[in-house]
Amino acid sequence: MSRELILQGLTKRTHADALKEMFGGSVSRAIMSVAFVSESGVELVEPFVQPHAANVLVFAGIRNEITSAQALKKLLAAGVSLFVVDTGSRSLLFHPKLYYVRGDDGGRLSIGSANLTLGGLNNNVEAGVLLRLAPDADVDIAFATELEELFDGLAAAHPENVFSIPDNAAVDALLAAGRVIDETLRPPPRPATVAKPGSADPTPRMKMAPPPIYKKKAAAAPAAPVAAPLAAPPQVAAAATVEPELLLVWESKPLTRRSLGIPTGPNSNPTGSTTLGSGTFDHIDRVTYFRNQLFGHLLWAKKGTIETAEQAFDLVIKGVLLGTFPLTLRHSLTRAAAAPVDHNSPSGLSWNQARPLVAREDLLGRTMRIWQSTVDNSKFRIDID
Repeated sequence: MSRELILQGLTKRTHADALKEMFGGSVSRAIMSVAFVSESGVELVEPFVQPHAANVLVFAGIRNEITSAQALKKLLAAGVSLFVVDTGSRSLLFHPKLYYVRGDDGGRLSIGSANLTLGGLNNNVEAGVLLRLAPDADVDIAFATELEELFDGLAAAHPENVFSIPDNAAVDALLAAGRVIDETLRPPPRPATVAKPGSADPTPRMKMAPPPIYKKKAAAAPAAPVAAPLAAPPQVAAAATVEPELLLVWESKPLTRRSLGIPTGPNSNPTGSTTLGSGTFDHIDRVTYFRNQLFGHLLWAKKGTIETAEQAFDLVIKGVLLGTFPLTLRHSLTRAAAAPVDHNSPSGLSWNQARPLVAREDLLGRTMRIWQSTVDNSKFRIDID
């Protein structure tokens, strides 16, 4: 038996690389047992798992607020045999992360922290050990036999908690019962702490090798417009109005110096604003999406060819709530008219008094998300992480 340590994110070797290698030869039997499964994780491994799907058995944990209906349906579409594990309690997780493949040249086994998600297989810092089992070593053969028998007997040993998912109708039943999630309804960020005024956090984003993979998203339908507010906007750093139910309505590409208002040189004049383009969202009309759909309820003022409006945003940076800030939305009628030709976005967001909080080197390369309250759709949150 040979061993290899995989420290994903800090070396160039990822768990997706290891799985591609494991499924690269003959595959007589394969077992994947994980706590969490996401659609993007299945998409990452599908090209090399699907050719052997008839010999692949998957155990996926559910009732954990992460495994999704979309992921399970994609596994079924790939042709694998799918079982789910429901412990019957949110406080008791099915948590193993194990990938096993047996072929003519022996067995390969990856055990570690990597779930069947994009983060687990590529984007997160994850540790695992890849074991190679010799085809002619008695101890390795016995180990592989014990492993296969253990997983083959799970459903019989725990019939109420481990059961087969034969089709999409069974997945829909899990979704209706709240035992898996719908990935189109993305959970909002929940800051664990609230920062005190003047507090600083210079911690940079850890450099990853290879860099993270970003998955484009379809835009969620914003909540219905509300009447324009009559009250004045809140003062800078007012008490935050953290909303329990939020809908992701926009996500940026990796943030640049330009979008964060960081000077690019000693003689540069940062704009203090960020452009609101398509970002990672597909199929939105950047000319109308921000001006008319998300923020159409605001009182827009026109000066020349520029329209502006004020909107209060809760500002969450690196999981810490910094307060509520009135920011200025801008919409250029000139750019809107030219957008079909030059493909520029006419909408932008000025950071105003919040600029010192975002014009920071440690935020470069991170992602900005805009969330809208589903309880009061005039309330919004900006999350940078």
